[in-house]
Amino acid sequence: MTDVNPDQIGAGAPQPLEWRDGDMPYSTAFGDHFYCQTDGRLECGHVFLAGNGLPERWNGQRFRIGELGFGTGLNFAETWRQWKLHRADGQHLHFTSFELHPMRGEEIGRALSHWPEIDAERQVLTAAWPEIPVGIVRLDLDAQTTLSVVCGYALDGVAAAEDDFDAWYLDGFAPSRNSDMWSEELMRLVCEKSAAGGTFATYAAAGFVRRNLIAAGFAVERRQGFAGKREMLCGIKASPSQRADQ
Repeated sequence: MTDVNPDQIGAGAPQPLEWRDGDMPYSTAFGDHFYCQTDGRLECGHVFLAGNGLPERWNGQRFRIGELGFGTGLNFAETWRQWKLHRADGQHLHFTSFELHPMRGEEIGRALSHWPEIDAERQVLTAAWPEIPVGIVRLDLDAQTTLSVVCGYALDGVAAAEDDFDAWYLDGFAPSRNSDMWSEELMRLVCEKSAAGGTFATYAAAGFVRRNLIAAGFAVERRQGFAGKREMLCGIKASPSQRADQ
């Protein structure tokens, strides 16, 4: 899920994986699972969807979500499932994820096979996924849903991205194992690329992550974490008065 020291893994090289409990991918480079061992799909709903006020905010003509760390595509698949349940005619979702080491299609399929609830999304995603994902993988998965996966370093990808993201999923590997993915520099870019009223949510609650998000320009809120985790963070692009109060 994504930015790494190139001394650890060559940029663009496949993610070194182990499979645990049959279909749970584990990054040997970072020593971390790709998603919550309790239930990654339910965690997506609690942290990323609810943390960004979704689906309630899907009330305009277009909505843009940015994600740091595509990983298995689980967050996208669950978001797409929810989007299909709540969208209206004429609305469009563009989900853009930034991933240094994109998985192969068969790896994505194996990881997502754990959840029958997203089987339809898994099948369409893996059928459209390129054999060798490089550059920007853009998939128009249905008439109202576009997925773009920007392959490469998140810092470069976010810097080059268009503005006006409505929501962000901050889902890199754990801050203790991949601190660059949570740097103040990257958080500043995320805030700069956010629309007025743009939001973020993350499972992470480390002190330096919170401080970097505040320094970047977000008003940050602590909430109850998922599956017994004490805290998570979410927030909104701050107005000048909100920044002064933090």
